[in-house]
Amino acid sequence: MIGRFIEFLTSGGVTFIDIIDVLIVTTLIYALLNLVKGTRAVQIISGLTVFLAIFFLSDILELRTLNWLLRYFFASAGLILIIIFQPEIRSFFSNITRNPIFRFFSKQSNIMETIDDLIYAVNTMAEKRIGGIVVLERKVGLRNYIEAGIRVDANLSYDLLLTIFNPHSPMHDGAIIVRGDRIIAASCYLPLTVNPRLSRELGTRHRAAIGISEETDAIVIIVSEERGEISVAQHGSITKPLIAKNLQKILTLQDDPEENVEEVIKRYKRSFKKAGR
Repeated sequence: MIGRFIEFLTSGGVTFIDIIDVLIVTTLIYALLNLVKGTRAVQIISGLTVFLAIFFLSDILELRTLNWLLRYFFASAGLILIIIFQPEIRSFFSNITRNPIFRFFSKQSNIMETIDDLIYAVNTMAEKRIGGIVVLERKVGLRNYIEAGIRVDANLSYDLLLTIFNPHSPMHDGAIIVRGDRIIAASCYLPLTVNPRLSRELGTRHRAAIGISEETDAIVIIVSEERGEISVAQHGSITKPLIAKNLQKILTLQDDPEENVEEVIKRYKRSFKKAGR
């Protein structure tokens, strides 16, 4: 491959397709090296290299029996490599979809799965009277609050959310910040609102959620430990309580223009007032 590439460069016959070809092969080799780095595959490749050296040495020294055995071994090398590297090959193909190019096409599916896990976890927390704040980052970055918390950077899941907000967990105090389908940080402390018109029934957790929603465009989900209710805050406005169906509508609209989400929140606030809440 290198010789062919050099020949193209010297002869002036390099085309755009040739460059793409070389880049693809280079990317594949780089991905394979990253795949085997730090795994037992490195030792296996070293062993195969020793076998290959012995094979050439047996041919030079005319060790016919050894050369015959190794020749048949390498004749089946393809099948042997597939068997030996089965876990690594499976991991390679399963990780292909994590590439940003493929992730673009599966983003919507991942977001919907994340929303389902989030709603399921939040409802469980409400039923068990486990308090918590989940901040969903949108256009305005939350880097200052992320750096002040505990870095997590893991896929959002039902089990992870309940583990973080477990009252016996050292990270349960404070909020978690979610970016896309990942929990970026936990135990983050948020600014309290100073709005004097808020109800005195709202505790520190709700005031912190309203405070961060006043400074950013984040959507904040609050679970009340005392009442077991779910609330949503955005742009200094809070609506409570919410059922899973209503919460799902709000979260599904989070990537749409802000007016859509705000309109949903206002609509539910009006319905709560009519119900005498």
